[in-house]
Amino acid sequence: MTSLANKTALVTGSSRGIGTSIATRLAQAGARVALHGRDEDVLAALRHQLPESIVVTADLRERSGAGRIADVVLGAFGTLDILVANAGASYAPPQMIEEITDQAWEANIDGNLGATFRTVRAFLPAMKAAGRGVIVTIASAAGRKPYGYAPVAYGTAKAGIVHFTQCLAAQAGPFGIRANCVAPETILTEGNLQRIPAAKQAENDRGPSHSPAWHPGRRCRGGPVPGV
Repeated sequence: MTSLANKTALVTGSSRGIGTSIATRLAQAGARVALHGRDEDVLAALRHQLPESIVVTADLRERSGAGRIADVVLGAFGTLDILVANAGASYAPPQMIEEITDQAWEANIDGNLGATFRTVRAFLPAMKAAGRGVIVTIASAAGRKPYGYAPVAYGTAKAGIVHFTQCLAAQAGPFGIRANCVAPETILTEGNLQRIPAAKQAENDRGPSHSPAWHPGRRCRGGPVPGV
């Protein structure tokens, strides 16, 4: 990875999973990293491993959450060079469309697409003023590959993130800001290892032909993310 000395970064949802790996790699490359999440104990332990980092806790599902994060991060760093809008989750298991409740639908849309939108909106003015910046959003293969028994609400939210990022790139590019979206396949992070039944994990490991009801594509075990 290119040296990120003297650069600042925020990774939302960095207390676990790929967010932790991304934050760790950025710090190893020399960036000062703001760690975000809701679990203060986990974040404190991660900060101990990354001594140049800072910690900010907020719930991005709350309308004021992103603004509070921006106040802390910009107050500490002055500006932000790299924003990784990673926070999000699946708030319901895969269901048939007629079985999805309004609550499950709204939780997935707001906790993923809404959280990403509010995070970007909170930091975009400072990046535009600085005339530079990199924004990375995290979607999912669930948002680009329709299939029968899918996490429809989650996938729809992630598909929305892809379109949102394309619009962001068009609007922010003239201000020197790059925006890209990463849409990984299923990654067996701590949360997914707990959520996905063991039998289904075994099917996933054998490949999509053995798991027609789960996500078609390559599955990855959690751990360090190379080349982030």
